[in-house]
Amino acid sequence: MQQHITSAAAASRKLLPGFADPVNDAQATFRTALDAMAHPGRVVETTATSGVPSGLSPALAALLLTLVDVDTPLWLPDGIDSGVLDFLRFHCACPIVPSPSLARFACVPAGFAAPALSACHPGDPAYPDLSTTLLIEVESLEAGAEVTLSGPGIQTRQALRAAGLPDGFWREWRLNHQRFPLGVDVFLTHGRQLCALPRSTRVEN
Repeated sequence: MQQHITSAAAASRKLLPGFADPVNDAQATFRTALDAMAHPGRVVETTATSGVPSGLSPALAALLLTLVDVDTPLWLPDGIDSGVLDFLRFHCACPIVPSPSLARFACVPAGFAAPALSACHPGDPAYPDLSTTLLIEVESLEAGAEVTLSGPGIQTRQALRAAGLPDGFWREWRLNHQRFPLGVDVFLTHGRQLCALPRSTRVEN
């Protein structure tokens, strides 16, 4: 019994902290995420701080702490660092599911293959909001090949320069957009930066 208590205490000491101010930090991050969704392709920055498990970025960790909970199944790629699983299980208590089609959120840290958009849940006609939201860590949100976005929330056109997207991402995105109001929403993250691609967004080139 004493050994079990000692082991549990040692494990708890290794666990990285969540938000310093859980309520206010989660609200601030949620407002940032909403702002990104309201202005597709515009790069914004998270301000809340927390522990960041190996393999995640500050923005990705903040989004997970804010959006994922016991009622939101999460998909993670095989081979993810155990510290990420421990962090999410402790701070979010979220169920981990084996397929992105079963997930409300699917998280793809840097270096892992993202699932095809078509492999995620598109929602259904009565409840399109039950679709999967995909969170992808990219190499940069400033140094990639430029694409031009249009659609709701974009006054005329919005340029996006994301580097490190999955091969064929924009081809898949065009198909995803055609399924509207069904389809997948995406957050792209890098460091503290993030931008959103709601399914209503069109890519022009």
